[in-house]
Amino acid sequence: MTVNELNEKFEFRDIRPGEAGQAARIEQICFPPNEACTEKMMRERVAAVPDLFLVAVDKETGKVAGFLNGLATKEPVFRDEFFTDAGLHDPEGENIMLLGLDVLPEYRGQGLASEVMRQYKQRETRRGRKRLILTCLENKVGMYEKMGFQDHGISGSGWGGEEWHEMSCVLNVSNS
Repeated sequence: MTVNELNEKFEFRDIRPGEAGQAARIEQICFPPNEACTEKMMRERVAAVPDLFLVAVDKETGKVAGFLNGLATKEPVFRDEFFTDAGLHDPEGENIMLLGLDVLPEYRGQGLASEVMRQYKQRETRRGRKRLILTCLENKVGMYEKMGFQDHGISGSGWGGEEWHEMSCVLNVSNS
């Protein structure tokens, strides 16, 4: 789908408090049990930082089709505690640690993940953020490189017992 078609089909916005359970269920579908955050963690994230979620809602069904979420911090390196402790969010943080990009299987292959990331990057650039940082499995490195991220090699993260790549994307060069 084109960007215009995606924007006609989906509403892109912050998550609403009542959607935390739906987001947790989507996370359970999109990630294996050792990698997915728990419903409790998702509810804490939604309560703490709803403005750092970007959801794509299918306008026809009202269903959340996918989302991206993160925490702001002044820290430059990803650590596993960002997944489990929403209290690490620092509203003044210039970096966003991305915690999950989730798209339900029936909405994949349309460019939705790329569009959610594109809009998220634009929004956080406007907010003056310096960089987005994420971890991903080796098989997702190419996808994130297409979205403008640079691979920094193996991360110190051991989340879910997996080996992760740490990647980042500069948003505001003048601030970096």
